[in-house]
Amino acid sequence: MYRGAENRFYLVREDVLSEAMTKTLEAKRLLESGTAKTVNEAVHSVDLSRSAFYKYRDGIYPFQTMVKEKIISISIHLDDRSGALSELLTLLAEVGCNILTIHQTIPLQGKANVTMSIETASANREIDGIIKALNKLDYVRQVNIIGSGA
Repeated sequence: MYRGAENRFYLVREDVLSEAMTKTLEAKRLLESGTAKTVNEAVHSVDLSRSAFYKYRDGIYPFQTMVKEKIISISIHLDDRSGALSELLTLLAEVGCNILTIHQTIPLQGKANVTMSIETASANREIDGIIKALNKLDYVRQVNIIGSGA
């Protein structure tokens, strides 16, 4: 990177990360959970060199770490069924999310789109767990994270 350049951030799917990056994330998880007591122990457990760990450790974080205590915006495509939105909101309340904004489109051909901003600081699940739970609802067709902010 040349001098004076701004740091730029990207949201990247796990399957496109290098092996060293995914092992760095796993080593960091072992350290944070207390499973590994030292960096040496953590990198040995995941078969990663210390130099690779130190190269990536301050530059790669799980998505949920970056959005903790922040607001995320999600888009949900769902079937137009009585009580669907109520059940979706109940699930979000049960996991501790605070709904800040919500917009539902007029259903067309039996489908509707709901866009909402939710605050996740008090959530009792990680973001990926919340998304998985939403996707398991019978009437939900797709859930996408469309943004995050402070």
